[in-house]
Amino acid sequence: MATAFGGPGIEPRWTRGDKEGVGTAYNSSSRVWYTLWRGILTETYYPTVDRPQLRDMQFLITDGSSFFHEEKRHLIGTTQLRRCGIPVYRITQEDPEKRYSIKKEIMSDPHMGVVLQHVRVIRSPDYKGPLHIYVLCAPHLNVGGSHNTGNVIEVNGRKILEAEKDGYYLSLAASVPFTRCSTGYVGFSDGWTDIHSNMKMTYEFDSAPDGNIALTGEIPEGTEEFVLAVSFGNTLHASVTKLLQSLNENFNSLKSRFEEEWERAFSKINDLSDVSSDHGDLFRSSYAVLMTHEDKTFEGALIASLSIPWGEASYDENRGGYHLVWPRDMYNSSTAVMACGNTDLPTRTLIYLSVAQSPDGGFSQNFWINGEPYWKGMQLDETAFPVILAWRVLNELGEMKFDPTEMVKKAAAFIVKHGPATQEERWEECAGYSPSTLASNIAALICAADIIERSGDRKSATYLKEYADFLYTHIETWTVTHNGTLVPGIKTHFVRILPVDIMNPNASEDLETAYVQLANIKPGEQNRFPAKEIVDGGFLELVRYGILAPDDPLIVDSVKVIDSVLKVNTPSGVTYHRYNHDGYGQRDDCSAYSGWGTGRAWPLLTGEMAHYLLALGKDVSELEKAMVAFSGDTKLLPEQVWDTADMEEKHMYKGKATGSARPLAWAHAEYLKLLRSMKDGKVYDLLPPVNSRYAGSTRKIRPLEIWKFSRMPSTVKKGHKFRIQAYARFTLHWTKDGWNNTIDTESTDVSIGFSYVDIDTAKIEGDEIVFTFHWTDSGNWEGRNFSIRVRP
Repeated sequence: MATAFGGPGIEPRWTRGDKEGVGTAYNSSSRVWYTLWRGILTETYYPTVDRPQLRDMQFLITDGSSFFHEEKRHLIGTTQLRRCGIPVYRITQEDPEKRYSIKKEIMSDPHMGVVLQHVRVIRSPDYKGPLHIYVLCAPHLNVGGSHNTGNVIEVNGRKILEAEKDGYYLSLAASVPFTRCSTGYVGFSDGWTDIHSNMKMTYEFDSAPDGNIALTGEIPEGTEEFVLAVSFGNTLHASVTKLLQSLNENFNSLKSRFEEEWERAFSKINDLSDVSSDHGDLFRSSYAVLMTHEDKTFEGALIASLSIPWGEASYDENRGGYHLVWPRDMYNSSTAVMACGNTDLPTRTLIYLSVAQSPDGGFSQNFWINGEPYWKGMQLDETAFPVILAWRVLNELGEMKFDPTEMVKKAAAFIVKHGPATQEERWEECAGYSPSTLASNIAALICAADIIERSGDRKSATYLKEYADFLYTHIETWTVTHNGTLVPGIKTHFVRILPVDIMNPNASEDLETAYVQLANIKPGEQNRFPAKEIVDGGFLELVRYGILAPDDPLIVDSVKVIDSVLKVNTPSGVTYHRYNHDGYGQRDDCSAYSGWGTGRAWPLLTGEMAHYLLALGKDVSELEKAMVAFSGDTKLLPEQVWDTADMEEKHMYKGKATGSARPLAWAHAEYLKLLRSMKDGKVYDLLPPVNSRYAGSTRKIRPLEIWKFSRMPSTVKKGHKFRIQAYARFTLHWTKDGWNNTIDTESTDVSIGFSYVDIDTAKIEGDEIVFTFHWTDSGNWEGRNFSIRVRP
């Protein structure tokens, strides 16, 4: 037995994040997901949608003496869907000198964890020389390229390539037996290094333990047609058995079954094709993309993307990529399929999220499919969206056996307790007061109040509505500048965020003097800006849910600002940057983002603007067409597109995908909801109870100021209601005249964990309220005084 040399190999990396294809079988028994880039199989996931087990697999081609071709690098390829909405991909890879071409069809076995490639090798009649074809496979088992072990084994008289790590197994074979097999360490004894150096395969190592490895198999000379299969399992026996069973089936029969089962996905949904500009191609593909991103073990769980953005610059320590659950992204995906008439998946998602909820009522920033947190940030919108989802599912179904009320109560209490400033907003970078986070929180609290009121707890429902009013009446104070400098003539507009230290209860909330520190900026370049000069389109969420009217002058002027500062015109259509001076994106020289870069335009923001304009009653067909154009030939919407002049030598084209994530589930969700909104003539995400309380109401919401131990405002305006709240019952011992006279007020309890006292400042004659607490349950005094000034 020959063991490869050069272990453990070079440091492993992943592949590019801008996929040309993603897919899985519709049947839940086939627990494998595949991705494609430049015509080759890339990250492949098993047994759950968050566990990549393969880096890539491609062909190496040589005549043995004069040329060496690496499929992804040297061949000219096209990737196409056989039919939109069914993830069977047809790929043609051509020799630049026209000596041969390779045609492939890629899909998974409809019922087993096996990825299949039907391959035809077509020689030019004019080429008479030899043609040697090798399969090169790079296992990255258990979410990493390190510590993999490769072996050549023999089963029933034929050689099979296999790899294992941490109880995960990969097996590789073809319908024709390999004539040579080898496993080696990448960069030293792997097949690429061998064949690139020698124009033929000279290594035949049986084993390569504990390293970054590659498996290599030689296809018999002269083979014109074959099926290549890679299989996964939790034992070697399971992996090899599935491999050989799948290869034993007729590929076309499996393909017919695969396509027939995927057609079921479209049999029970509403067809939105009639409002699309491409006869429903992106509609069907978007729906399939979202369904593809659902797990088959933890049903209802949807990841953000089957990709690792700029994976070519990511090592093993970047285990997450985008193949994780973000409650925000999952909410958008599940409500998008609901917009198509599918209520089963959103219901599964709601139940899944209820189980994933943290004991304190919040939801992790993102987490693995099994609920294990990955990043540990606190984003209040990601606790808000499960509440809104619960309301939408209940509203759609009327009733269901699963009662989400307790989840809703805990989540609403978390929002109240930890808000109103968030540790991170939707771009996951800054702490403070964000228009988009406030929009989701207000919407969630009103939805929670509606659900809780149905359960008979009107007291808690009223409390949550009033807390939502508190947020609503502070939107302008926290997130609107009156001294804007970005667009001449527009001084009053929304900003991206008012940064505050959420750990400081006395943090300044003066937007006009605040500075925001931006992430992802190139070292040595300016990264600190006045908060009033950094804008994004997050305020459009206030219109989307029904909090502010689309023709509100503040909204209209703010749209003018982002149109001036963030709007990008591309050959594909109009799109927008996240915010000015963004650093999260492909670098200017087209190299990968790695800690810093240049923020590029996001197609999903085209959808957000389309929703706003639709709310105004305007025609949004051009923006829908732009989203179709951004999706490219295989109908996958990217996270970001290149937004400056073409750099053809780097394969960067204005309006086309960069190396970040493609597809982005959120972008496909935005497109589906846009189609539904266009069909209905109104914004699908508009929440009636929110709209009727705020933008759709003629009554004026009375301003409310809230004091709590985590946020202690220094002033309250005379005439406003002033609420002092805590997490335990208390008697408020207070004075309005410097302790000449004192008042004791018993707190009011609500069942979701808060007690409060309200003071009507219209009846305060002095200019200061001083107070302390006597805690009811313990009998203790707080031991310190607090004060707030009543300003005119």
